[in-house]
Amino acid sequence: MPAERLLPTTEAHDLVALVREIARDELAPRAAEHEEQERFPREVFRLLGRSGLLGLPYPERFGGGEQPYEVYLQVLEEIASAWMSVAVGLSVHVMSSYGLATFGTPEQRERWLPEVLEGQLLGGYALSESHAGSDAAALSTRAVRDGDDYVVTGTKAWITHGGVADFYALMARTSEDRSRGISCFLADGRTPGITAAPPERKMGLTGSTTTQLVFEGARVPAERLIGAEGDGLKIALSALDSGRLGIAACAVGLAQAALDEAVAYAKQRTQFGRSIIDFQGLEFLLADMAAAVGSARATYLDAARRRDRGLPFRREASIAKLVATDAAMRVTTDAVQVLGGAGYTRDFPVERYMREAKVLQIFEGTNQIQRLVIGRELRR
Repeated sequence: MPAERLLPTTEAHDLVALVREIARDELAPRAAEHEEQERFPREVFRLLGRSGLLGLPYPERFGGGEQPYEVYLQVLEEIASAWMSVAVGLSVHVMSSYGLATFGTPEQRERWLPEVLEGQLLGGYALSESHAGSDAAALSTRAVRDGDDYVVTGTKAWITHGGVADFYALMARTSEDRSRGISCFLADGRTPGITAAPPERKMGLTGSTTTQLVFEGARVPAERLIGAEGDGLKIALSALDSGRLGIAACAVGLAQAALDEAVAYAKQRTQFGRSIIDFQGLEFLLADMAAAVGSARATYLDAARRRDRGLPFRREASIAKLVATDAAMRVTTDAVQVLGGAGYTRDFPVERYMREAKVLQIFEGTNQIQRLVIGRELRR
């Protein structure tokens, strides 16, 4: 059953209703086939762009929806409940647009932001490297100034939309300073010298393309430097605070889908002459699942509302990511248990939900890193 939402405006109610319709009619019917075939649904992102969903939290004057995060995240949750790969892709696109939208010059925003937000382009976030995942300051991809360009050399890892993105928010080293030596670039995906390795063979989110991204003397124009040289780590970490809220919302959407599937199955499945939902042991399990989904939703909404009011939210974003993704792993696992042997087959979607939930505890900062962030914030 659809989640009950307390939205701030009539416009937000209409927006969520539209997204539910798109999720029901356009996303859910395609999800299983695309995931089974490991096929990236580029046409779906074009649909989301035409529907105005790729730039929801950004200014309307640049083509965005100018929606508060409280609303954007609930839209993201609705999409995740229908098709997780698409929701994660939307979250990554929004995070990839963050540097330009927040730290770009007025000229950069006027030139590039409209096509980014209106859905003409799809973004990727190029921060991680094979040896620099949790330790972002250890990255080694280099950008060396040469006239009007930066020449970029190195390899990025775990890049969502690698090879299919139209642009990348690229973090590269411009000096040896550990924290002030990283800069941010808006790299055109068609730049000669940027190539993608074959897609990773993943446990889940198989409809989402994830690759290494190789830079071999790729020339990125200096006008595509976002912020000043050395601002890259600050931009990256700031983007991750908001990105973690996106992943939290995705996790809640996935958990809600698993809960809905488990409840529907428990109502129609009979044993000993009764629906299995009537047995207290199963009823309590479903109740715990519902409590986990509801509390995770409340946690990410609290962080989003702090962000919307301009309050510090780094700790709350890490708490939301930690709580919501752990809840998604637990709820999807329990959904498989409710369905029993059927849940372990591909005849029902809960086995896919369980596989998809695992990565949520890993990307945008592992949940161990979230605990470090929370602990450091407590020491302040």
